[in-house]
Amino acid sequence: MKISEVLSPVDVRAFLDFPERIYADDPNWIMPLEKDILEVFDPAKNKYFRHGQCTRFLLRNDAGEVIGRIAAFINDKLAKRDHPYTGGIGFFECIDDQAAANLLFDTAKKWLMERGMEAMDGPINFGERDSWWGLIIDGFSPVPYKMNYNRPYYRNLFETYGFKTYFEQWCYSLKVMSTLLPKFYERHKTIKANPDYQAKYLRKSELDKYAEDFRTVYNKAWGKHGAGKDLEKKQVQKFFKSMKPVIDEKVIWYVYYKNEPVAMWVNLPDINQIFAKFKGKLGLIQKLRFIWMLKRRTTKKFIGLVFGIVPEHQGKGVDSFMIVEGATLIQNEKLYEDFEMQWIGDFNPKMVSIAENLGTYRSRTLVTYRYLFDRNAEFKRHPML
Repeated sequence: MKISEVLSPVDVRAFLDFPERIYADDPNWIMPLEKDILEVFDPAKNKYFRHGQCTRFLLRNDAGEVIGRIAAFINDKLAKRDHPYTGGIGFFECIDDQAAANLLFDTAKKWLMERGMEAMDGPINFGERDSWWGLIIDGFSPVPYKMNYNRPYYRNLFETYGFKTYFEQWCYSLKVMSTLLPKFYERHKTIKANPDYQAKYLRKSELDKYAEDFRTVYNKAWGKHGAGKDLEKKQVQKFFKSMKPVIDEKVIWYVYYKNEPVAMWVNLPDINQIFAKFKGKLGLIQKLRFIWMLKRRTTKKFIGLVFGIVPEHQGKGVDSFMIVEGATLIQNEKLYEDFEMQWIGDFNPKMVSIAENLGTYRSRTLVTYRYLFDRNAEFKRHPML
């Protein structure tokens, strides 16, 4: 076996093409868009290069065939806030061979150690946690857009090498036509009777207003409370504009109290159901097909991205009010068949409780692993929020 760094256009092509061999007979695998993978490793497209670095490796057998790949990266802003100093690995694909996997992990470890790291997390992204984060250990169904997918044997490759669970990531799902638990309707009735509360779904014609309402709720509910710093106006406006082409107005909901935003429930259609037909390509023809298929509502699933209530309105039934209002419209118009929430970390019991109280079932489990380079050092799991 021989391992080498990805340097040439031929190497990049091999890095992109290799997963097709791993998943050739797996009907649940959806080929990621090539442009999305390439942007992760493009300094002009990925802002993490401003305070980080990364590389990629390919593993070949004696016949010269690619049998594995891996990326290693360091986010300087986060790596040295953590103890131990922690880098990351991701975009791991490998044949079912422990020796091959070990060589990939060893190479990434060496690269990270040479740059001062003391541990590595994986499989993760050289970017935000909302993309390419975690290894599936349960729930091998087609994944939402930009979620990792892997063969079941990958778990053994990671754990045999010595990776330990840093945290689990849980997804929750339900059938859209399911009847909610009775308590939702009882609480909905109470809030509905109060004219100071109103529930509204988003209108694209007022996108900037709803973006600002999102920012207000998010910063009060999550900012500086385990989720990091407050969101800035420019940041949120950019996020909403990027979402605009795929927004379905009727699955993004807000609650207002005396005209002030106090709750939000942000969902999007599962566009990966459409991208599954494109085999990783997104040229002009695919873009036109995408728009046409989205308008025809060919995707039957929607994905929960963010749910939040400002502290002073928590525990009053506002969540039930918003969910019942949204569910009633979505069910009456038969917009979708399935709903899946993006993953929630096991370190976030508050959000886990909200998800479970919706009457959902746990549909998928992923794991973010950590490997300490000092094998005698004490291992600690992700701190609880």
